[in-house]
Amino acid sequence: MRILILGGTADAASLSQSLAERPATGVILSLAGRTRAPSPVPVPTRSGGFGGAEGLRDWLLHTRIDAVIDATHPFAAMISQNAAMACAACDLPLLAFRRAPWTRVAGDRWIDVASMVEAAAALGSQPRRVFLTIGRQELAAFATAPQHVYLVRTIEPIGDALPVPQVTALQARGPFDEAADSALLRDHGIDMLVSKNSGGIATYGKIAAARALSLPVVMVSRPDKPDGPFTESLDDALAWVEAHRPAP
Repeated sequence: MRILILGGTADAASLSQSLAERPATGVILSLAGRTRAPSPVPVPTRSGGFGGAEGLRDWLLHTRIDAVIDATHPFAAMISQNAAMACAACDLPLLAFRRAPWTRVAGDRWIDVASMVEAAAALGSQPRRVFLTIGRQELAAFATAPQHVYLVRTIEPIGDALPVPQVTALQARGPFDEAADSALLRDHGIDMLVSKNSGGIATYGKIAAARALSLPVVMVSRPDKPDGPFTESLDDALAWVEAHRPAP
C-alpha cells in the first residue's frame, strides 16, 4: 500500500513513524519546504509544492498512490483544499488527521479574531510589548502596528518579514513548557500574546503561561477546511489505513 502523508507537523511525523513499522506499507511524507532543517523521519520525503490541485492529481496518478492522509498544520488551508480536489479527481480515499483546537478554560483572557489583520488591530493604538508566535509567513500583518515592541519566536530566521522599529527575534523549535515560557514572558516584560489556535501540547506552554500571568491572548481562529473523514487519534488513523488497504 502506497500512502502519501501531507505533513509539516509533529502529528505527521508520528504517523510516518508508525506506518513505517508496518509491513507492506510504503509511505512518502510531503513537506512544504519552508523549514530548512525539518525533524528527521524514517520514510522518504519530498519538499515543495505540487502545482495546485491538478499538479497533485497528476503526481498521485504517476506515483500510484493508494491513499492520502492530510496531516498538515491546521492553518494550511490551501493544500488541504487541493488535496480534497485531487483525491476526488483520482477517486482516492482521503483522511484528515487534525489535532483538536485549544478551548478556553477558567482564567484565560482570550480575544478571538478571524485573521492576522484583525489580530494586529486588536493590539490597540497604545504601545504594548507583544509576543508573536504565529510563524514567519504572516508577520507582515503587524507592520501596520509599528508602535508596539515585538518579541517573535520562529523556527526559521524572520529576515525582513516584520519591518518595525522594535523587534527581537528568537529561533527555537518546540516543544515549549509552561515554566520556560513564563520566564520568557517575564524577562521580556510581555503584556500581550498573539497566537494561532494550533492545538496540541507542543506549544501550549505559552497559553498556560499567559493564564498564570493573567495576560490577554489574541487568539486567531482556524480557517475552514474541506468536509470529509477526519480524526484526532493516531490509532484511528492507523485503523483507517488498514480499512483502506487494497486487496492483494
